[in-house]
Amino acid sequence: KQLCLEHGIAPNGLLKGAEDNDDNVNANINHQQRGRGGEGTGMTNNNINPNFIDDRKDVFFYQSDDERYIPRALLIDLEPRVVNKLTVHGPYRDLFNPENLFIAQDGGGAGNNWASGFRQGEEHHEQVLDMIDRESDNSD
Repeated sequence: KQLCLEHGIAPNGLLKGAEDNDDNVNANINHQQRGRGGEGTGMTNNNINPNFIDDRKDVFFYQSDDERYIPRALLIDLEPRVVNKLTVHGPYRDLFNPENLFIAQDGGGAGNNWASGFRQGEEHHEQVLDMIDRESDNSD
């Protein structure tokens, strides 16, 4: 939630205000293509779009084909309650990539039992490591 607020991303993954004002989007694209201003760019500080947020969204998010920003997050838990609270019932439920969610099939969690958590970790570690590898390969 905090990262979305800081980067101007709505709970549906679109930039806030982008769907309302196509002129801002076009101005942002022109600004990005020309650079930050200065000599040779034709831009000065007086004509930069004040609504433009010059940040690195690509560090925490990647952009899908439909222009939505999707967090580079893996939600992993042995018990489904917390992950479901975010991805099924929460206001940001449309934001996450379903391929980046892992909930153990038995769904009971470890119940604060170290031995149970260790055993379940051994059962699921390959699937979780594959998710981590896939997401880290796509990060650069």
